[in-house]
Formats: sequence, structure tokens, C-alpha cells
Amino acid sequence: MLDLTEAMTAAPRAEGFRTIDARPDVMFDERASPMGAPDRMLLSNAASAAVDSAFNTLAHTILVQNARTLEDLVREMLRPMLKGWLDDNLPKLVERLVRAEIERVSRGRS
Repeated sequence: MLDLTEAMTAAPRAEGFRTIDARPDVMFDERASPMGAPDRMLLSNAASAAVDSAFNTLAHTILVQNARTLEDLVREMLRPMLKGWLDDNLPKLVERLVRAEIERVSRGRS
């Protein structure tokens, strides 16, 4: 059961869910049914706004969590690559820089 708080029902109505290509995920046709039923909405405006708000809050929460998950995934992928590069290059780099500094200091004292 979904229990909506006042904050959720008072939130402004959003455009609705969208796919990546900006087309609506779900389309509702509120025209009269083929059987000739009168044109009327199944939900009141307040109920529709509350449902929209709840689902938009859920979608936002999922997107925020997935962004962090994606960042963590990239970090996990880059860490071994960076470690490999450092293992291969850092000792030579530090040795070259230390040797250059020793030469600079020794020339300055003589």
C-alpha cells in the first residue's frame, strides 16, 4: 500500500516520465471508450497529482542513486588502471626527478 504524505501531494505536477529520447513512456487516451461510454476521467485531479508526484519522487530517487552507482563503477574501473600506470611509471619518474635535483644541488655547492 502506498501512503502519500502531505508534502508529496502538495508537490507541483511534473511533466511526467520521459525516456532518454524525450518521448513519453506511457500514453493515456482519455477519449470515450469504443463502447460509447461518456468522456470522463477515472481519477480526480488531486489523486492524479498525488500519483504523479509519488512516481516522480521515486524516479528522482532512483536516478540519484544510479548516478552514484555509476560514479562508483567508473572509480572501480579506473583504480586498477591507475595502479598499473603508477607501478610502471612512478619509480622511473621519481628516480629521474631525484637524480636531476641531486645534480642541481651538487652544482650549486661546488
